[in-house]
Amino acid sequence: MAKIRVTWIKSYIGCPETQRRTIRSLGLHRLNHSVVHEDTKCARGMINKVRHLVKVEEEVAQTK
Repeated sequence: MAKIRVTWIKSYIGCPETQRRTIRSLGLHRLNHSVVHEDTKCARGMINKVRHLVKVEEEVAQTK
């Protein structure tokens, strides 16, 4: 399954509590922090909720 890299790029100061919880649920701890997730409907739903706070990139598969 494809992977996506999610990077937190904008502060959530002034955002609703549900968006703060979503950022934490994605595993992001500080600004400019990146995490890699499987590209699932659940992850895409959370990303969609905070799309104005994060940047999403396709993760390139490394082959050996």
